Amino acid sequence: MFAFILSAVSYSAGQMNLSKQTAVVVGGGSGMGEAISLGLASEGATVIVAGRRQAKLNEVARRGGKNIFTHTVDVANRDSVKTLFEWIREQFGQLHLLVNCAGANVPKRSMSELAPEDWDKLMDINATGAFNCMHFGLPLMRPHKSGLVINISSTSGKRAAPLGGVAYNASKFAMAALGTSATEDERENGIRVTTIFPGEVDTPILDDRPTPPSAEHRAQILKPSDIAEITLTIAKLPPLAHVPELVIKPIGQSFI
Repeated sequence: MFAFILSAVSYSAGQMNLSKQTAVVVGGGSGMGEAISLGLASEGATVIVAGRRQAKLNEVARRGGKNIFTHTVDVANRDSVKTLFEWIREQFGQLHLLVNCAGANVPKRSMSELAPEDWDKLMDINATGAFNCMHFGLPLMRPHKSGLVINISSTSGKRAAPLGGVAYNASKFAMAALGTSATEDERENGIRVTTIFPGEVDTPILDDRPTPPSAEHRAQILKPSDIAEITLTIAKLPPLAHVPELVIKPIGQSFI
């Protein structure tokens, strides 16, 4: 089914040319963000890869070539986010695409184990971090009456399963509501917000589970490249086409 969607969109007459677009991928130094950054760069987009660790960003830039630029950011620090988007405005002017991909979880995540400071941490990164980026990123879109925000959430933002944990689930539900609300507010500005809800993806965040999954389990779940492909598909849609939400999961993962 996934391949059918990609095939159908790839032949759309109104497909966007990403080579004239400027994109920022927040949380782009590893996992899904890294794959999305490299995918956008391969399509010719100018990509700013933002994250906390400069060494990780440098490695993505090395692999992605001349279309990739880097800038450090801590999404939980509003001043840090403001600095990032001020730099983007100065260097590139208009922003066409914002991808919010920063995310975190903790091993002790049940209600009985969750520390209050870990609740704050996950809300600050997963929910408030996305708000911070949208708060400072949308002004680079509004004057042009065009733009796309893609928030990478989780199926934990649709189904509050115990595996995700109390704080992670709550933060991802908050991220989903942020996208829905912002879409309504920004339609008149020509700005679309899409929330993608991936199921299990083989990324470093799995190492934070109370019991990290086995190699056999990892082989049966989605890869970062799967999320990158669907992100690129949405980014190439014509400006009048809006996908508010999209769930993508491994076939073996329950969704009830």
